[in-house]
Amino acid sequence: MRKRILELLRSANGKCISGELIAKKFEVSRTAVWKHIQELRKIGYEIDSTVKSGYALRSAPDLLLPEEIQNGLKTDVIGKEIIFFDSTDSTNEQAKLLITERKNKIADGTVIVAEEQTGGRGRLNRSFFSPAHKSILFSVIICPDISPVDAPKFTLATAAAIAKAMKHFQLPVGIKWPNDIMYKNKKLVGILTEMNAEISKIHCIIVGCGINFSIEEFPDDIKDIATSVELVKKDAGIEKSFTRVEFFQKVLEEMDSAYIEIKKHGFRKIFYDWKKFSITLDKDVLVVPYGEPDKAFEGRAVALDQNGALIVKRTDGLRTHVSAAEVSIKSKDI
Repeated sequence: MRKRILELLRSANGKCISGELIAKKFEVSRTAVWKHIQELRKIGYEIDSTVKSGYALRSAPDLLLPEEIQNGLKTDVIGKEIIFFDSTDSTNEQAKLLITERKNKIADGTVIVAEEQTGGRGRLNRSFFSPAHKSILFSVIICPDISPVDAPKFTLATAAAIAKAMKHFQLPVGIKWPNDIMYKNKKLVGILTEMNAEISKIHCIIVGCGINFSIEEFPDDIKDIATSVELVKKDAGIEKSFTRVEFFQKVLEEMDSAYIEIKKHGFRKIFYDWKKFSITLDKDVLVVPYGEPDKAFEGRAVALDQNGALIVKRTDGLRTHVSAAEVSIKSKDI
């Protein structure tokens, strides 16, 4: 009901609508309308009211609320259900709880979004810096009919989708294999993909993302390796203005487009899109296998294989398919 009242007020384009008209339209009491208006005000909507004229929407809060994200969202699957948290430990953890509660019967494309994460993490359980109201922190639950071996490919698909969304807003970013979205050697997006599966069947894949949006100062330990959308805009001289909601909508739309492409035609086009943004291919790299630093080697990144692994031509001439390693680009012209 709150969502329907908000949609009605928004459709009035700032003009007043009487409480009596709203009550009649939705077949509720005027007291019920007043209560819903109060709830909207509590979460940040500025709604004027007068005894004779009624209610008028003046402004919406800068929050990633489902009502705001879904207003004008152009997707077929992703974002039809959005669950919002003002603060949570991790949107991926909330997604896991939701999958358990619904016993894997969950709407494909469900989005969990939060204004703040207190326990966000990335690969290798690294913590993720995410101050309240300055990032876009979310997880998407998808239920594709694929083999578990194909699940890691969604990490590359997500990186390509977010990079395409950033290109739409003129942000000149690139992707460092497999999924780090970078600007001048600094990272502004973290992606963590997890799955709920059996040996031969995937129930759900959780794609967790953290996008640094309006952060302008980072802690000392990461200030030289992290950046944000706002800082990239300033450094690149981009004057185009857009809100977190507008940016997030574009991200979801690109993810939705990629997901539909994968379901219809597989990953071929997705890998093509990823390669267009790659700052790793055709570069000299240092490869350090996870947990095995003594097996590090150098070489040149030459291609992706059909599973999304990085093919590296080593300095000793051997070609290695890298699927689980820290890959550093030796040149700094990225």
